[in-house]
Amino acid sequence: MDMRTSTSDAGQATRLVGRVAVVTGASKGIGAGIAKELALAGAAVAVNFARDRDGAEAVVADIEMSGGRAISIQGDVSKSEDVSRLMAAVGEKFGNIDVLVNNAGVFDALAIDDLTEAEFHREFDTNVLGPLLVIRESLKHFGPNGGSIINIGSGASRSFPPTYSIYAATKAALDAITRVLSKELGPRGIRVNSVNPGATLSEGTRAAGLYGVDSEAERQLVAMTPLGRVGTPEDIARVVVFLASDDSRWVTGELIHATGGLR
Repeated sequence: MDMRTSTSDAGQATRLVGRVAVVTGASKGIGAGIAKELALAGAAVAVNFARDRDGAEAVVADIEMSGGRAISIQGDVSKSEDVSRLMAAVGEKFGNIDVLVNNAGVFDALAIDDLTEAEFHREFDTNVLGPLLVIRESLKHFGPNGGSIINIGSGASRSFPPTYSIYAATKAALDAITRVLSKELGPRGIRVNSVNPGATLSEGTRAAGLYGVDSEAERQLVAMTPLGRVGTPEDIARVVVFLASDDSRWVTGELIHATGGLR
C-alpha cells in the first residue's frame, strides 16, 4: 500500500496523532494494510507477527520510510505467555495503548467429512482464544481515558460458505465476544467493535486460490457484489481507522460488514 498522503487523505493524517496501536497478525495482508493505515493517520504502531519476521519488518520499514513510528514484536496470540510479552514490549517502547486490533487469524476450507480435532483447535485457538487473551492482557495497558478495541471478523459469520464450518463458527463467536465485551468494557471507556470483511485480496486468499487468480469462483462472487469487485486491505483498514478515532466515539458493540454490499 502506498503510504504517501494524498490531498484526500490530508484530514485523516492527523486523526490518531499521539495514539498507540497494536495490530496482531500484521506481517501481511489485511493486518499489514491496517498497520500502515493507522500509521498514516498518525499512530505509533506495534506490528505483531507469529512466524513471518521478514514480513513484519518490511511493514515497519514502510511505515518508518513515510515518517511514522513502528516496531515489530513476535508472539503467538494463542499463548498467554507470548501475549504478556507482546504487551509488555509495547508498553516499554510506547507507553499506554489506545487502540487494539485483533487481526490474527487462520482458516482452511474443510468439508465436514474431513474435519479433524487438530484443525478445530488450530482455528479456535487463534481466532477465538487469541483475541480473548490479547484483550485480557491489554486491559493492563489502556490509559485512564480508555480506547478502542477492533476485532477483525468475517462476512462468513453471516454468509456461511460451504466447507468453512470451523472458520465461520470462530467468526460467529468473535461477533458474540464483540457485543458482550462492548457492554462489559464500556464503563471503562473502552469501545469494542468488529469489522467483518467480505472477499478481500490478500496473500492468504491468493495462496488458497480464492481471489486474485482469475478463478471462476472469484468471477461469480464479483458478479454478486454490488460494488463489482473484490475488496483490498486498504478498504478494511480505512474502516478500522474510523473506529480507532474519535470520529466513532459514540459507536460500540457494532459489527460493520465491509463487504462491498455482498449479502
